[in-house]
Amino acid sequence: MGMELHVGVDSEKTVVSAYPLRSRSGRIRRTRVGTLVETSPCAPSGRTLEQRVVFAARVALPLLFVSAVAAAFGFSWWLAAAGSAGLVGYVWRRQARAAQIAAFAVPRDEALPQAERARVLWTAAERTAFDGALASSRRVRATWPALAGMVDPVLADRSLTRALDELATVLGRRQELRRLRADLSGVEVADIPVDSPARAAVIEQAERADALWRETGAAADRILASIETAARAGESFLRERQVAATARYAERTLARVTGTPAAAESGPELADRTEAVIAAYRDLAV
Repeated sequence: MGMELHVGVDSEKTVVSAYPLRSRSGRIRRTRVGTLVETSPCAPSGRTLEQRVVFAARVALPLLFVSAVAAAFGFSWWLAAAGSAGLVGYVWRRQARAAQIAAFAVPRDEALPQAERARVLWTAAERTAFDGALASSRRVRATWPALAGMVDPVLADRSLTRALDELATVLGRRQELRRLRADLSGVEVADIPVDSPARAAVIEQAERADALWRETGAAADRILASIETAARAGESFLRERQVAATARYAERTLARVTGTPAAAESGPELADRTEAVIAAYRDLAV
């Protein structure tokens, strides 16, 4: 994985790449958080063809007037007209693209090494799994400002991005295995002799596919669990720290009201939670 991970989710697929994503249609918006760059589709503008024509005409009329004035003062009329036409064309293209439903282009990276190619998830199960991991990663990142001193945000960011990258690779393999297992399950071997090499080959490949299916499933579950554990550990620690602060405030208030000294503060439970947070991030980096 490179220094960045670009993730784009549209209505038909999820694209994960080490390089910036491009749109096939519509407009997109990029949001960077550390080494993760999320690219989101923008909603269509809703402008009809007639509305776009009217808008382009409103832009063109003042430009024609400016071109005529420039020609009257001795400037090259064709240069002004060409510039005006180019500007109107640019506005028209922007308006037309904004009216489209956004969709990401599938990266054409066949010339790149296998490890640097984009992963495109089409199947619903794999997309749902990755979307869940992406949502959990946002929860993890949201806890970092309050965990200053406990978690190195730079190292944690790299570990979290690497986990998402590895998950995309594993889910891409599962997507291919899902299709392969479906193809193999559709092969009829009942009427083929038991000692046929073709039948033995199909059965062998089906067993290999099943073994890889279980292996990739275990790997995906491990990564998903590590991200979710880090999110829950951080959120639980923050909630418990807030509750502890409220309890200390109440204790001091009651001591002031009753005139009795407050008990000495001790935090073994929070110390245990601190270790849980650190352990969760240690597992995430594995």
